[in-house]
Amino acid sequence: MRNIVDKSMLGKTWTVATYTGEEDSLCQTDNFLERILASRGISDKAMAEKFLNPSIKDYMPDPSVLTDLDKAVSIIADAILAGQKIAVYGDYDVDGITATAVFVKYLKALGVDVIWHLPTREGEGYGLNVSAIDEIAASGAKLLITVDCGISGIKEVEHARALGIKVVVTDHHSPDNILPDADAVINPKRADDTSELNYMAGVGVAFLTLVGLRRELKNRDLNPDLQERLENTNLMNFLDLVALGTICDTMPLIGLNRAFVATGLKVLGLRNNLGLRVLMQVAGIKKPSVYAAGFALGPRLNAAGRLDSAAPALDLLLTDNPLIANDLAQRLHTMNQERIDIQNAIMINAVDLAQKCCDSGHCSLFVCGDNWHGGVMGIIAGRLKDKYNLPSCVATRSDGVINGSGRSIPGVDLGKIIHDALAAGVITEGGGHAAAAGFSLPAEKEKDFCAFLEQAVKAQLNGEMPHQEVLVDAEIDAGSADMKLVNKMSALEPFGQGNPEPTLVLYGGVLKYASVMGKGNHLRGVVTTSNGNQLSFVGFNLVGTPVGDFLLDDANVNTKIMMLGKLKENEYNGRVSAQFFLEDIAI
Repeated sequence: MRNIVDKSMLGKTWTVATYTGEEDSLCQTDNFLERILASRGISDKAMAEKFLNPSIKDYMPDPSVLTDLDKAVSIIADAILAGQKIAVYGDYDVDGITATAVFVKYLKALGVDVIWHLPTREGEGYGLNVSAIDEIAASGAKLLITVDCGISGIKEVEHARALGIKVVVTDHHSPDNILPDADAVINPKRADDTSELNYMAGVGVAFLTLVGLRRELKNRDLNPDLQERLENTNLMNFLDLVALGTICDTMPLIGLNRAFVATGLKVLGLRNNLGLRVLMQVAGIKKPSVYAAGFALGPRLNAAGRLDSAAPALDLLLTDNPLIANDLAQRLHTMNQERIDIQNAIMINAVDLAQKCCDSGHCSLFVCGDNWHGGVMGIIAGRLKDKYNLPSCVATRSDGVINGSGRSIPGVDLGKIIHDALAAGVITEGGGHAAAAGFSLPAEKEKDFCAFLEQAVKAQLNGEMPHQEVLVDAEIDAGSADMKLVNKMSALEPFGQGNPEPTLVLYGGVLKYASVMGKGNHLRGVVTTSNGNQLSFVGFNLVGTPVGDFLLDDANVNTKIMMLGKLKENEYNGRVSAQFFLEDIAI
């Protein structure tokens, strides 16, 4: 590792990864793309070829590597052949919604009598609940399949089985020491699971379960109708949903996830799912991408579950009726705007409280308000985490109970902290993974939780404040920042967690001008490069920062600056050009 800049205008260290190796390895070549790969630890040609061409064929494992999968698919196949009603129980976020949709659509395609249930965030809360299980039992369902939940439902699974319902759990959240006593539990995070697939989203685990189910059914003696349905139902057609859930749950785009997303975005581009096709139209999406999925489709699907019930989002993914699809897509679009308004109002107070924590030298943030809308806690936690570079928990206090969500930074496993807090009796409910978690506790234990969080974060950080270090993939002359380079970097897609867009440092740019755009939070401008060309840039949320103050000061025109950010394609009035998304500068 080598420092490019020790302290940027935003107070960050810019560090570039440097590699040494054999002369024939990629990291020794002058090829830009290969240098990017080398900076990410991909330093031989076989690895590079597989990375640049992520196919389901190359990455798909035998689904039986997941513990309990063979047992689970045998149970599901038995229920299908017996003509039993099956219930699918999901979650109210995009991962849970898409996992439910994939399972329900596949079972329906096979002619199965299937029902589904998504809990409400405010009324039922995350995971299984006894009341819903009673309703499922009353409906006559004999098998309950959980997707993206269930691993913490010890008493609920016990209740279901006492009612004569078989239970198959599929989940990806970190389990407690004791697993639910289900008929089968598929979770790559089980201590006895050796699949090395613990980076998958809930929808990915559900999809692999269906791959195993298809194989199991092919080995059974089926009636002609089911045989025909099985042969005519292609699981690959559901990869648009798998990609969407994987992206929106911010799972790392490595290994099988990378193949899921790369192939899934192609399926999404075919626009075969009516609901997604209409939602893309409403959101103004022309070309499917990780960005479009994560920042346009995902928030709209999430909006329903954040404000009320996620049912409209699932209905949209399941419907084949154009009128219903249009109505649901418009409702989700309106809900999302309502969610934004609620979120922005709470954010003002949350920032004030967070700043007080920072001024006290905390390594973590915990902010709580009376009767804040619980549906936006996770989003605000993410915003605070990005703003302060600290693990952040945001909660709402109501009727003597605190419910919240947290988002973490690299190096701090928030899911483990929440599990430890649960085991210590500091909170009453909680779960999650390294980057995100949710929790509940009595209001009188608010200070206890705040202290526990701070102590646990300090322990994981070895008592040091998180260092604001930016890892740079490559340094280039600003004159080389053009569409040729943008097209070259596109081979590294899909970008996301675990495979971010390349972060570049541009040298030799001379500030020509900068101005405020949008609602006053963003700026745009132009630099002149060493070869006399002009490169436009945009800087989101930089107004009011040292970077914005410097660039907007006319006295600094014609100053040579180093620019850190991402180089992307920009289309305006039919003209395509390279544009730099500025994140920081140094002089």
